[in-house]
Amino acid sequence: MKKLFVSDTTLRVKTEELKKTISFREKLAICDAIVKTGVDAIELPILSLSKEDTVVYRTIIQSIKGCQVRIPVGFTNDSFTAAIEMAKNAENAVLQVIMPTSTVVMEYTYHLKAPKMLEKIASITKKASETGYTVEFVATDATRAENGFVAQCAKVAIENGATEITVCDDAGIAFPCKMGALIKEVCSVAPEVKVYVATSDKISLACACAVASLENGAIGVKTATDGDVMRPDKFADLMRAKGDEIQFDCNLDCTSIHNTVSTISDNEPTSKPNKDAGSTIDASASLSVIIEKIKELGYELSDEDNGKVYEEFKRVSERKGNIATRELDAIVASTAMQVPSTFHLVNYVVNSGNIITATASITLEKDGENLIGVSAGDGPVDAAFHAIEQIIGHHYELDDFQIQSITKGREAAASSLIRLIANGKLYSGSGVSTDVIGACIRAYINALNKIVYEEN
Repeated sequence: MKKLFVSDTTLRVKTEELKKTISFREKLAICDAIVKTGVDAIELPILSLSKEDTVVYRTIIQSIKGCQVRIPVGFTNDSFTAAIEMAKNAENAVLQVIMPTSTVVMEYTYHLKAPKMLEKIASITKKASETGYTVEFVATDATRAENGFVAQCAKVAIENGATEITVCDDAGIAFPCKMGALIKEVCSVAPEVKVYVATSDKISLACACAVASLENGAIGVKTATDGDVMRPDKFADLMRAKGDEIQFDCNLDCTSIHNTVSTISDNEPTSKPNKDAGSTIDASASLSVIIEKIKELGYELSDEDNGKVYEEFKRVSERKGNIATRELDAIVASTAMQVPSTFHLVNYVVNSGNIITATASITLEKDGENLIGVSAGDGPVDAAFHAIEQIIGHHYELDDFQIQSITKGREAAASSLIRLIANGKLYSGSGVSTDVIGACIRAYINALNKIVYEEN
């Protein structure tokens, strides 16, 4: 029977991924409760350089007895220095070099391509290993990395002093067979080091992926009471039922761990639709948080489009701070899935009033040919949309429709956001005009062109 290593990331998940505001007393209580469950290590979030953060985490680290404290060294010299100072207060400290391995996160969050990321991994890992502490390299977003790149990163980290490797499925897209194969590949270049896995439960396969990883060479897992990481109570149940079969044993207290989890967990879904215009997104939100928000809005974007949306989000948030969820919706509409136009607006005439039925005549150009649609509707916007549908010969379900002023005065420009549903998928379009109806028509055509482009 092999000894299984269990490391808990609850504190990091709550503060970094879920952006929870946690008091010092709550942080201390969380760590105390988790230590009592029998975990082998507690992982801290990346330390800020504030004096308050320094005092809080120094006290927390000193209070943790009987298990390791894993401290991320960050990406800068200042964060590295802060991590080393914190490690001096721990009974048993491990330094973590946490780096992304997927192209989208490397390029859009760190602005580094693969070769430069390998150099960064090498330099920070070497610097960490020279301190004399055990060094763990954590490959984040590993299941979206290019083939062979995670193993390449692991090899570079090992060559520069890392003795432990963690492979993470932050995206939550891995099936057990894929996770097992990835772990096997990493173990093949790291036969002498300890390999751990952090699996996601976004599609309810965290435990299955963890078992596949253990069967392919991993000797440890990461858990958290909140977020999408595998929950410790679910894993404890698995170990109680199947520990003998998978030939692993751990120190988790399977009897009391459920009470502990229910006490410190937020007990709320981490991924539920939220179209509330009043909700806001923190300006410092990470790429993974923005991708999750995009999914909550109903979009399934490519890595490239997620990256474009994140870049625009950072640009807007740097100017105005926190942004509303509906503003992110507008960013998606104006930034993602920008495609060549199949339909072009030539002209439109809309008549409406309180004593007549609204009518619209719209001319679109496609492949050099002008196409005209004329229709009545329940208001000018409805008439315009019906006229467009008459031209294309298809009705798309309207999921959402927004109009807002973006400048002031009589000549104020209006911005419209349209969300259409086609084949079960959301397509958003944006349009701007000094004419409200014109903005709506342009937004509809923008969304329509995305649908047509993908269908063809």
